[in-house]
Amino acid sequence: MKWIMSLFVVLSLSCFSNEYKIEPVKDNVYRFNAGHYYSVFMITESAAFVTDPINSDAAQWLKAEIKRRFNVPIKYMAYSHNHIDHTQGGGFLADSTTQVIAHRYADEDLRWTDAPTRMADITFAQELKVNMGSNSVELVYHGPNNGRGSVSMRFMPANVLYIVDWIVLGRMPYQDLQGYDIHGMIRSTEEVLAMAPFDVLVGGHADMGTRDDVKYYLSYIKALYDGVRDGMLSGLSVEEIQQQLTLSEFKSLPMFAQWREANIAGVHRMLMDQSYFNFRPDIKSNKD
Repeated sequence: MKWIMSLFVVLSLSCFSNEYKIEPVKDNVYRFNAGHYYSVFMITESAAFVTDPINSDAAQWLKAEIKRRFNVPIKYMAYSHNHIDHTQGGGFLADSTTQVIAHRYADEDLRWTDAPTRMADITFAQELKVNMGSNSVELVYHGPNNGRGSVSMRFMPANVLYIVDWIVLGRMPYQDLQGYDIHGMIRSTEEVLAMAPFDVLVGGHADMGTRDDVKYYLSYIKALYDGVRDGMLSGLSVEEIQQQLTLSEFKSLPMFAQWREANIAGVHRMLMDQSYFNFRPDIKSNKD
């Protein structure tokens, strides 16, 4: 029976191998590619620190590849935030001896929703530093931005920063920004730029990049927010804002034509839901 199960695992992994790949980022830090999703991991002399499992199939493939290529155990696995499209399948990536890390809000959400993944062994409120010999990983909570308990992870001494969803480089933010807090996106991105400089930023989607790429992303979300807010304060409907707010200076971004109107609708919805713009007495359209 054991050899049958082993054969099944090997066949399962080989079926998915064309979908996945590992590429070096810098020094001992690597990026794992699972279609439109990315996670990172760090290899030391004696152990690995891995991040989001993404899903059960991806997690099985990555675990087998870390064993085959580096022959070290997975000592730590850290979740970037609570969203299931990044956290599913943690039990397939983590070993029984792996310490699983999550921000307390991400952990709370995964437990309360009975998510199909491995729950955290270690939680933190603001900052956590994990030492692994001469290497370390610094996790920081930046407040609300996307989902619950979303954190940055800095891998040292490579100085690689990993951030999922609330900073996206080389592409538009996703569709109508479901699960986002636009104020938090801006504030958290400004906070990252105010921190010690990083060498490379790896996101959960799209491109790797530099501080200049992050600054460009911030300029887009600020222009998006300012345009939607000002349009709403002028009494314009979401359809009128979508027509007038062209954001043409950012038209080179991939998915611009497909998602510009959806991005606008997402910010409009947030300002209604979170800032109660529909109750503002200074907006003429609310009195009509």
